[in-house]
Amino acid sequence: MRRPRVVIIGGGFGGLYAARAFARAAVDLTVVDRTNHHLFQPLLYQVATATLAPTDITAPIRWLLRKQRNARVLLADVTAIDLERREVSCDEGALTLAYDYLIVASGARHSYFGNAEWEKVAPGLKSIDDAIVVRHRFLLALERAEKATTDEERRRLLTFVIVGAGPTGVELAGMVPLITRQSLPDEFRSADTRRSRVILVEAGPRVLPTFSENLAEHARRDLVDMGVEVRTGTVVTGIERGAVHVGAERIETETVFWAAGNEASPLGRLLGAPLDRAGRVQVLPDLSVPGRPHVFVVGDLAQMHTNGAPVPGVAQAAMQSGVHAARNILRLIEGRSTTPFHYRNKGDLATIGRNRAIAQFPSFQMWGRPAWWFWLFLHVMYLAGFRNRLSVLIEWAYSYFTYQRGARLIAGKR
Repeated sequence: MRRPRVVIIGGGFGGLYAARAFARAAVDLTVVDRTNHHLFQPLLYQVATATLAPTDITAPIRWLLRKQRNARVLLADVTAIDLERREVSCDEGALTLAYDYLIVASGARHSYFGNAEWEKVAPGLKSIDDAIVVRHRFLLALERAEKATTDEERRRLLTFVIVGAGPTGVELAGMVPLITRQSLPDEFRSADTRRSRVILVEAGPRVLPTFSENLAEHARRDLVDMGVEVRTGTVVTGIERGAVHVGAERIETETVFWAAGNEASPLGRLLGAPLDRAGRVQVLPDLSVPGRPHVFVVGDLAQMHTNGAPVPGVAQAAMQSGVHAARNILRLIEGRSTTPFHYRNKGDLATIGRNRAIAQFPSFQMWGRPAWWFWLFLHVMYLAGFRNRLSVLIEWAYSYFTYQRGARLIAGKR
């Protein structure tokens, strides 16, 4: 008899953990991703700020699943999904994959809330390519400040605006002054990088809205202590080359980074299911698509709930939902009914800067140096592969003791 065919779209946390859940199953598994690597997204901002190299937080999907004999990995771009024929079309029809069960874990991109033209000036941070663009612009602004001919031009080049005060925005905002004011001053002669200006803009009432007010206030105070201008309750009304408009104020800057919102992968629209405002698929409790019990959606592409509360779009939610969808498919193969997904919050962490972090767990909270060391340990443990763990530990130790950054490469057009 033919073994059940399972196709997983996406090799992020949701897709990878779903694939691993089939390791001992009698299925034929195909994992499709538009890139050849799994990305450890929580450390992406460290690539963007020249602390880590792109290879430190990525691993080939094919290598990660190399021992799983029932799995094959394809580098392809999914362009269509035929729910009636149960087929996935890739690369504009050049490749067609038949499936019995489908897991869609294609994630999300940053959203500009109807202002797509802002992306050219204010890049977001969701992929390795994004991180390389952000790093390029960050380092290039410093180089241009060194050869600026007027104080006005130099001030503009040393002003960095970060839009959005979620974990990514806060971590970026904390890293920039650490580099410009502690790592680089001795290397520049004309530009005093210690005079850099970092502005964090948030439309909501406070930074880190998913954390408790107490921890969010700790983070805000840390940012201010590091020299970051934190502006909450402030809406960005326009972004153009050379300036950001915040309300009625015009901030002169050449470097803007976007961390303000998410928009689900467009593949969600191909599933014929209701979507929320961010484009996420409103899945059933067992993570299947309404009316399609053989199709499951996990991770950032799914609008999930546990005990009536929305599940946050974090890595641990993607991992857990990927595993649960895989187990539900195995239950269907065995002729049993599926079970609802229950998210288990193991805690949330955010780092603000050197020896500064916050950690929120179901039963207790931490901040400061203890939270920072816990953050370091946990992120190293979740990295894929021993080489990545060792490389990141070496780079972090080098940065911690020397205040230097080992990945300050400017490549491509200037």
